[in-house]
Amino acid sequence: MRDFQKKAMMSILEKGSLYYENKLPFVIYNKPNSDKLVGIFQQNADLILVKDYSEIGFVFAPFDTKKIVLIPANQSEIEVSDFEISEMKTTSVLESEGIGEESKINFEALVNKGIETIKKGYFKKVVLSRKEKVALEQFSLNLTVLNLLNSYPTAFTYCFYHPKVGLWLGAFSEQLLKKKGPLFYTMSVAGTQKTDGGQPVVWEKKEKQEQQIVTDFILDNLYNYASEILVSEPYTLNAGTIVHIKTDIQGVLNSDSNLEEILRILHPTPAVCGLPKEKALDFILQQEGYDREYYAGFLGELNKDFVNLENNTDFFVNLRCMKIEMNPISTILEAHFYVGGGITKDSIAEKEWQETVNKSETIKKILS
Repeated sequence: MRDFQKKAMMSILEKGSLYYENKLPFVIYNKPNSDKLVGIFQQNADLILVKDYSEIGFVFAPFDTKKIVLIPANQSEIEVSDFEISEMKTTSVLESEGIGEESKINFEALVNKGIETIKKGYFKKVVLSRKEKVALEQFSLNLTVLNLLNSYPTAFTYCFYHPKVGLWLGAFSEQLLKKKGPLFYTMSVAGTQKTDGGQPVVWEKKEKQEQQIVTDFILDNLYNYASEILVSEPYTLNAGTIVHIKTDIQGVLNSDSNLEEILRILHPTPAVCGLPKEKALDFILQQEGYDREYYAGFLGELNKDFVNLENNTDFFVNLRCMKIEMNPISTILEAHFYVGGGITKDSIAEKEWQETVNKSETIKKILS
């Protein structure tokens, strides 16, 4: 990387650290396979919420989407720099609270309750999650973000901070919605396996069924709002050491359709909630036993591509992520990791547990 390019990139990272220290909102992000790093730095500490999706800026939406946070372009400094991958060395995977025998028993009991409820016909699928936490002896925002960017060049990687929301970081490949004029693109992603890249991926019936449920849900609901819908064949999506089944969906929105309506259909999808949506959501809120906050929400550019300066919207699902916060009792800095998986009638609780362990390892390594 040329010296001036490296300086521009480090300037964005250092500005993020400065804003974090001064409790000012910002986001730093890199889109999948992009050579551009974007930083949006809000010039005040106000908590600004999306009202009608006519705004321009970067949104950060929680799972329940009641209060969607906006970093507005008209109140922010925006910086874009070239980004080039550099080699990062991972030492060891951090040990978490939340992966012991008690946590395993509790999560498997939750999964079995979900399977029983599916077999009773209450819903077809439910996505159940848990969280782990790691005490951090030391933490560098610059190094963590740099490690995140370098570890997941094919994913959407981000660092978002607001004093009223907290510090969140993540890397994932699931695009909720990309809109350019009347044209839209979304995807159906489900099923998970861990892979070393050496053996061909074989998908089992449960995983194929889980992914098809997501695809059918999106298509059934979009037909009332769009036309000329094209659907790809399912294929394997690589996300680091994890692979998923993916189907691409694109089309043309009807002239009377708006962004808020489409988001209401797509979020939360069966990939993060379940089907039927309302019944699965009710089960999650009653049985999971913790607040997902911004895990399984969505985030991204609203009405502006800040690299190409086009009026596009580009949202991603906040799946593989963590929150960094101070423990109010011990005053020790902690990282909270959020992981989950889709449950169908063919799920096996022990395998679902192991899937969450695999997922947590992929994001934990950036703090190693």
